Amino acid sequence: MRLTSYTDFGLRALLYLATLPEGELSSVAKVSALYGVSRNHMVKVVNQLVKLGYLQSQRGKNGGIRMACDPATINIGQVIRALEGNLDGIDCGSPACHIVSVCLLKSALKEAMDAFLAVMDSYTLQDLLANREELQRVFGELIPTLVLEPENDDES
Repeated sequence: MRLTSYTDFGLRALLYLATLPEGELSSVAKVSALYGVSRNHMVKVVNQLVKLGYLQSQRGKNGGIRMACDPATINIGQVIRALEGNLDGIDCGSPACHIVSVCLLKSALKEAMDAFLAVMDSYTLQDLLANREELQRVFGELIPTLVLEPENDDES
């Protein structure tokens, strides 16, 4: 199972923001620079995480983004389901496949996906922060070296 970059960076954004002191604001520019992804891509990811209620966004000069809920309440399997566009593992209709009526691959991939999601359902964001101090150290070493793209006021 390979997650889309959208989901990958959504999970990474949550991991970073959850290491910050409670209520502390960060920025999309900082998160995108931290992970080396375009700010435009991260804006889309963050906006979805805000809509889902995982993050809060505060607009304006002193604005930014922060966690909206306790990491212990964020189920990783649910985050993946919410961010991934296609969890079927295969698209039998594009291009049209001639063996669809007799193929067992789709059901095997569905079984594998269900097993993957069952494992991810057993984790919360808090579980992935068991090494919080190590994560904070790594982020702390990276942040002074970041080159940030300027933020627009309409994007947090």
